[in-house]
Amino acid sequence: MFEGVYTALITPFRNGTIDYDALEKVVAMQIDRGIDGIVPMGTTGESPTVSFEEHKEFIQRVVKLVNKKVKVIAGTGANSTEEAIWLSRVAEEAGVDGVLQVNPYYNKPSQRGLIAHFESVAKSIRIPVVLYNHPGRTGINFLPASVKELCTRAENVVAMKEASGDINQMMELHELCGDRLVLLSGDDGNLLPFMAIGGRGIISVISNLLPAEVKKIVTLWNGGKTAEAKKEFYRLLPLSRAMFLETNPVGIKAAMAMAGMCSEDLRLPLVPLSDDNRAKLRKALLDYGVKLS
Repeated sequence: MFEGVYTALITPFRNGTIDYDALEKVVAMQIDRGIDGIVPMGTTGESPTVSFEEHKEFIQRVVKLVNKKVKVIAGTGANSTEEAIWLSRVAEEAGVDGVLQVNPYYNKPSQRGLIAHFESVAKSIRIPVVLYNHPGRTGINFLPASVKELCTRAENVVAMKEASGDINQMMELHELCGDRLVLLSGDDGNLLPFMAIGGRGIISVISNLLPAEVKKIVTLWNGGKTAEAKKEFYRLLPLSRAMFLETNPVGIKAAMAMAGMCSEDLRLPLVPLSDDNRAKLRKALLDYGVKLS
């Protein structure tokens, strides 16, 4: 259901509030350039720094802007199960196609705790659930055997955004779950190897700026044009490295601002890109051929 390229959408800010004019332009560009779906209020959307009301309104506005032209998977994860359930029900009511559930962070539950958490969230809604495994962000790793167990308990768990960085773990996950679980890369820098081991697409950061270019790699690969996919991937790789010189979404916000798409505003504790890394990112953008303002 959720194959292809999905953009982990930024949340544009201006003077401390959400810039909905910029959001409208970004969403329209995504649709125009052929993206398969949009993921608002994930990590790239700075979801930990928005209020519940902002979270709710942002998802509602994205759904209206998209108007069913592409899929919307709303980030509704939390380290409190009750909060994740509330956010997921709000998103379901808004009309999203699915929800993205990150590992509960900070409290570091056991594998049994992770299974119980995701099962509770999944059973509280009727729409599909996409898991999001990111140990580097959350301090806990949802292991393949546990994912398989969860899939036997909750039918609407349909996909996982895998960002562990461990290719062996990703292969084990594919071995255990097969076609039962759609695997989506959570890292632009490993898209091609991820596709080679059974991945079906990506939830991408760089596609905020270059949706068509990221989708081209996946389309070429799925069409059997592996040499061309490889060429496009390695062309994009230096920019991918530069984009993540600092914590996401610092790099993509800077890049979007350089391209005239939105303000670079972030919410503390994130701060703008350093001068040294800004120069490196600017060079990588120009080398790739991005027109900067």
